[in-house]
Amino acid sequence: MHAEPTRREPNPEAATLALLADAAQRLGGAPRVRALILPPQAAAGGTHTGESCAIELDDGSIGLSYVLLGDELPRLHRDARDLAGADALALAAGLAAPPAADGGLARTLGLATANALTAWLFARVGYEPPAAGDSIGSIAPRAGERIGMIGHFGPLLDAIVATGAELVVVELREDLAGERDGYTVTTDAGALAGCDKVIATGTLLLNGTLARMRAAAARATRFALIGPSAGLLPDALFAAGVTDVGGSWVVNGPGFAQALRCGERRGRNARKFALAAGDYPGLPALLARALETPGRQ
Repeated sequence: MHAEPTRREPNPEAATLALLADAAQRLGGAPRVRALILPPQAAAGGTHTGESCAIELDDGSIGLSYVLLGDELPRLHRDARDLAGADALALAAGLAAPPAADGGLARTLGLATANALTAWLFARVGYEPPAAGDSIGSIAPRAGERIGMIGHFGPLLDAIVATGAELVVVELREDLAGERDGYTVTTDAGALAGCDKVIATGTLLLNGTLARMRAAAARATRFALIGPSAGLLPDALFAAGVTDVGGSWVVNGPGFAQALRCGERRGRNARKFALAAGDYPGLPALLARALETPGRQ
């Protein structure tokens, strides 16, 4: 069982940006932005081909962010294509912008850039997050437990229900609310109060609700943040009460970028990772090891 922190980080996004900036300074500076990678506009609409954009840094590191439904992808194509040479830390700072600012573009680009900086940082310090098993393994639901799901993870619903656990899904869309076969969908975050474990989408980082949702699920001993957007430096997330992080780790940058631009499956160009708080050495230890190793400074 994971130990609960006595005081949770109230603003994990801002705390993460501060950690990234400090680490970059200690490592001699961060790379700049090489490109914004976007899926084709026709691919948007809730499928695997149209849900993510990416930021690539000069060293080849890539970070992802979910593209919110609506007009966000067209606006990215129209207004944010030419980011080559941008200061990555400055662009990442958009992650701390008010969620409604600029229609959400600042946080989308900020999250993708912060995830790319995390990939760069981990490469610099010689750390690679472990490979994931199945998507629900991070919370290991069991019969008799009450499981909360924040966001409608269609592929995971049946797997959780099959364990015999009680499942409640918290959704923003009122049209999805109601009783389903084996689970309940509600728009009331208060339903998380009785949950033993919670699995949530990384889009909580986009809309700035991670701290609030974790507080709503105060009883939960496991709180997993998963999805392509969840590639963020985990230190502040763990300090905020997240116990498990699962995201996508790009292993073939050129192949991944080409697949994303063409609206194709990413295949072996990326792998899923899963990281538990108790298994993560922490940024201070990673930096200390890197700075003591010749050739890593």
